Amino acid sequence: MNHSLKFEPELLRRYDKAGPRYTSYPTAVQFHSGFGEVEYRAWAERSNAGNPASPLSLYVHLPFCDTVCYYCACNKVVTKDHSRAAPYLQRLFRETALQGALFDRSRRVDQLHWGGGTPTFISHTEMRALMASLGECFSLRTDDGGEYSIEIDPRTAGEPTIRMLRELGFNRISLGVQDFDPVVQKAVNRVQSEQETVAVLDAARQHGFRSVNIDLIYGLPHQSTESFARTLDRVIAVGPERLSVFNYAHLPELFKPQRRINVGELPSAAVKLDILQLTIDTLGAAGYVYIGMDHFARPDDELAIAQRNGTLYRNFQGYSTHADCDLVGLGVSAIGKIGGSYSQNVRTLDDYYSRLDAERLPVMRGTELSQDDLLRREVITRLICHFELDLDALSERFAIRFLDYFALELAELQSMQHDGLLVIDPHSIRVSPSGKLLIRNICMIFDRYLRAQKEQRFSKVI
Repeated sequence: MNHSLKFEPELLRRYDKAGPRYTSYPTAVQFHSGFGEVEYRAWAERSNAGNPASPLSLYVHLPFCDTVCYYCACNKVVTKDHSRAAPYLQRLFRETALQGALFDRSRRVDQLHWGGGTPTFISHTEMRALMASLGECFSLRTDDGGEYSIEIDPRTAGEPTIRMLRELGFNRISLGVQDFDPVVQKAVNRVQSEQETVAVLDAARQHGFRSVNIDLIYGLPHQSTESFARTLDRVIAVGPERLSVFNYAHLPELFKPQRRINVGELPSAAVKLDILQLTIDTLGAAGYVYIGMDHFARPDDELAIAQRNGTLYRNFQGYSTHADCDLVGLGVSAIGKIGGSYSQNVRTLDDYYSRLDAERLPVMRGTELSQDDLLRREVITRLICHFELDLDALSERFAIRFLDYFALELAELQSMQHDGLLVIDPHSIRVSPSGKLLIRNICMIFDRYLRAQKEQRFSKVI
C-alpha cells in the first residue's frame, strides 16, 4: 500500500463540490418507509440461515449531551437532567432483547461501538447495566480480541470512568477535541482544557486501551493556520494512535445548532485549504499515514495494517478492520446493515418509546440492495479503503465485464485521468497521490443514484 499523498491546491479548488461521505452505498438518501420491521426480521432470518457462525457488529446510540456544541450534526438530546437517561435505557434494554432474539447466539460480537450524543452522560451503574444487557442478549467477546470502542467527551470522563470502561471490555476510545484554541472553543460552545483531554488519554494508556483516536475539525470560527498549527503540535505531543481531522460543513438549514455560529467568523475557503495542507504536512512529518477520508493513523495501528493487507472496510462508524460483520443498530436513529439491507430506527424519543412499549422493533425505514447496488458498493468501498480496483477480480466475482458494464463511468473518468487523479488500464484503476484527497469525487462517478438526483444536500468534499 502506497500511503503517499500529494496536495495540489488548484485541483482541490476545481473539484471541491458537494458529495456523500459513503459510509454506505446506497446512501441514507435512498432509505424509504417501505422497508420496516417485517422486512428487517426477514433479512435477519436470512442472515442467520446463510451463515449462522458469522460475526456481528453492534452500534449503540446514546443521544444525551448536557451542553450543545454549535457545530454538531448528530442526533442528540441536550439536557442537564441526567434522570432522563433511565427511561431511555429501559427501552434500549427492550430493543436489545428483541434484536438479540433474531440472531443465533453462536454469532460472536467482534465489533462494538457506543456513540452519541455523549455516551458518558449515563452513570457508571447505567453503563454496567447496559453492558450486562448486551451480554445477556448477544455473545460478547471475553478475550479482549474484539474492537470495542466508545466516544468520550473528556469533560465528562475522569480516570475512574476510564478504568470502569476498561473493566467492561472497551479497548479503544475516541476523544472529541476539535480545537484547543480558547477563542475557537468559545465560538462553538465547546470549552475544554488541554489538561482534561491529556488526563483522559493518560488514563486510557494506564488501563491498557489499545488505541486512542482524537477528533479535530478544521473550518470552525476564528481558526487560522497559526492557531491550528498550535493545536496540531499539542495533539502530536501526546501521540494518539489515530487522528480524524474533519472538514466543518456549515449547513444551518439542516442542523439547528449551527445557526448560532457567526458565518462572518468562519475561515475562507482559501484558509481552509491552507489548514488542510498544514495538517497533511505536519502529521506526515510526525510519522502518521493517510488512511483516507480525513483519517490518519500510525503505521503500526490496526487501521494502517488492515489497509496494507487489503482488509480495511468502511461502515457507518467510519473505517473498520471487520469487513464481514452484519451491523445491528440499537437506539434512537441507529443505522444497521443486515445482509443485503440497510435499516434505520425512528429519530425521536417519543416514537422510540411508543414502538418499544408496543413490543415492536423501532425500524422506520431502510432499503434492500439490488445486485447493481452490491457491485457499486464494492467498487466504492475498494476505492475509499484501498485507492485501487482490480477490474478482473470484480468482473469474475460479479459475472460482468467491467469495461462494458461501466463504460459510461470509465468515459467520465477520462477527465480525471487527464488531471492526474487516477490511472486507468484494462485491468485496474489506481488512484494517484494527487487523487486521494478527492476520492469522494471519484466514487461519485460510480453512484447511480447521485447521477439521477437533481438536488444535493451533502457537505463539500474539502
